[in-house]
Amino acid sequence: MQTFIFAHRGASKLAPENTMAAFTLAQKMGADGIETDVQLTKDQVPILIHDETLHRTTNGTGYVKDYTFEELKKLDAGKWFSEKYAGERLLGLEEFLEWVSSTSLSLNIELKNNIIDYKDIEDNVLELIKHYGVAERTIISSFNPNSIKRFKRLSKEIECACLTSRRPKDLKSLIEQTKANALHINYNALSKGLMKEAKRLHLPVRTYTVNRPSRLMRAYKLMLDGIFTDVPHSAIEYRELYLHKHKR
Repeated sequence: MQTFIFAHRGASKLAPENTMAAFTLAQKMGADGIETDVQLTKDQVPILIHDETLHRTTNGTGYVKDYTFEELKKLDAGKWFSEKYAGERLLGLEEFLEWVSSTSLSLNIELKNNIIDYKDIEDNVLELIKHYGVAERTIISSFNPNSIKRFKRLSKEIECACLTSRRPKDLKSLIEQTKANALHINYNALSKGLMKEAKRLHLPVRTYTVNRPSRLMRAYKLMLDGIFTDVPHSAIEYRELYLHKHKR
């Protein structure tokens, strides 16, 4: 099995996160998939941004939820990263999915609703996924277990992953409670025991956020189903190195 490489918010070490510049760069580098984050605007439009607030990655202030989509589209989402990317804009999920549908990329959409539990975010996201015909190559993830449950009630076909920063005390119970199909876990919480239990449960495991060479190599050694990385070009290089060393 070859560990799948998801570009975390795109190639986010080299271009402003969650922008088309970061996504297209990740595709050119050869990433297997894209990971991105979704919040809801004041007018209920799914938009790609990691934080609930605007100040870190745009020239705006305040909360995403307090602005309409058209207002947010006027913000600069690239200049904070470097002058080279001045003028990059926030993307709506619809625009992003239209682009993804023309590629072979897989997709992980993280619903950012563990701090603000946006009403109907699951329905809005699912509608767009179905419209652009990418359900079979999409994974939904969230730190909010209730959101995973809601999404699974809406769609049985789309894989849903429980996001966690800590090693679960009882993995089987966590999966049964959330109805998730997969586990997405912080790299620091990984262990051989966890992987053994996940394998027993036939549960895919993916880890975030893996950038260092030593961590990349350990992730491949653990035979994870996937990793999330800010440096997809480096992850691909070390995956090839690992596979070359372990040819049978």
